[in-house]
Amino acid sequence: MIDFRKVVRSFRFAGQGILDLFRFENNAKVHLLIAGLVSMVGLYLQLSRTEWAIILMQIGLVWAAEAFNTAIEKLCDFVSPSRHPQIKAIKDMSSGAVLILAIIAVVVGLIILGGRLLELFQ
Repeated sequence: MIDFRKVVRSFRFAGQGILDLFRFENNAKVHLLIAGLVSMVGLYLQLSRTEWAIILMQIGLVWAAEAFNTAIEKLCDFVSPSRHPQIKAIKDMSSGAVLILAIIAVVVGLIILGGRLLELFQ
């Protein structure tokens, strides 16, 4: 049998994690701002459902990657508060994963939004 109290509690913890991510992490705030701007442009350009699905998937992937990166960095700092070359490598790779997704998200945004803007001005 499902214990719905545990499910609700888990959602509350997850929600707190999302709030903390956007409240305390500067890069997450930047991603949130960019997502808001992209969403406003998307509304203005009246994107199709498929275009919205692709854009929202990119936004979600970048946010999730930022959350994983933040969690990994916090865990690394907890496990090894002093500088360590392996911890540095782990943190660099983790932030590199976010950068990869962010670059791909920009490319997807340019393809969808840029294409729509070109159509609009021709």
